[in-house]
Amino acid sequence: METNRKKIVCIGGGTGTFVVLRGLKHHPVSLTAIVTMSDSGGSNKRIRDEFGLLPTSDIRQCFVALSDENGGVGLLRKLFMHRFEKGKGISGMTFGNLFMAALSDILGSQKEAIKQTGKVLRIRGTVIPVTYTQTNLRAQYEDGHTVSEEHFIDEPIHDGRLKIVSVELKPKAQANPDAIRAIEQADLIVLGPGDLYTSLIPNLLISGISGAIKRSKAKKVYIVNLMTKYGQTYNFTARDHVNALSEYIGSSTLDYVLINNKKLPKTALDLYKKSHEFPVEDNLNNDNSHKVIRADLASQALITRAATDRLIRSLIRHDSTKLGGVLIKL
Repeated sequence: METNRKKIVCIGGGTGTFVVLRGLKHHPVSLTAIVTMSDSGGSNKRIRDEFGLLPTSDIRQCFVALSDENGGVGLLRKLFMHRFEKGKGISGMTFGNLFMAALSDILGSQKEAIKQTGKVLRIRGTVIPVTYTQTNLRAQYEDGHTVSEEHFIDEPIHDGRLKIVSVELKPKAQANPDAIRAIEQADLIVLGPGDLYTSLIPNLLISGISGAIKRSKAKKVYIVNLMTKYGQTYNFTARDHVNALSEYIGSSTLDYVLINNKKLPKTALDLYKKSHEFPVEDNLNNDNSHKVIRADLASQALITRAATDRLIRSLIRHDSTKLGGVLIKL
């Protein structure tokens, strides 16, 4: 029975959480995705500015990852990921984001629209916004200057080698009670992979989330990114990633740290190098608080993006099947 299944909660956003969910959905577990809600770039900016709604791209990706891939629903799944390449007003927008905006209008509630969209796609799991507070991410850098809005942190116009010394949400945001409940009831909590300061840590800035993770009796695992990120984690080692995360959840909270030990495609690395991004150096050691698990976790396929997609996307990602297999063993 569903109630007897182990409960896995994935916390993050973007393509990292998408990959994890796809790898887990075919296993006999109860899945919940808790999704960041501070994105302000690309079509999310238009969703926020023109419709007055919370950003929906990360939610949409989770829906697609968890959706049925067969028959008519499989076609609808492709439709939700479709990005318009024509049309002055909608070029660059995704059908899924527009669908949820329209459904919010019809139902009079974005919360209800999110719930009903999951039913339409027959998802194998639950998708929960971490907050319903309209908020923006703000980062302060080592030279003292600050940047507001997730988009400008993610794709900096300043020197991307500068280190982020602190991040906060303006205004402060309250946790969605459903997110707290899911964390407290989890058997396994998966953090990452994903951009550290724009996909993962924003969830931990929501009042109540970090405390719930610490209190939860679940095993907690962090999946280290494959590559550094210019503007966020320039020259970060694996230990730097873990230390940054520990500032928000405590140094003894993690039970496992997963890191890829497979060589990455040279073609992709050459492209990343031009953007000052490099494979994350594995300088981890097992300590008293967590165990390091090294495995072949990387996909060898290179990712392409739509011509109208204005955002920078990762070229190489974790392999869903490999990642799901390792996580299930935990």
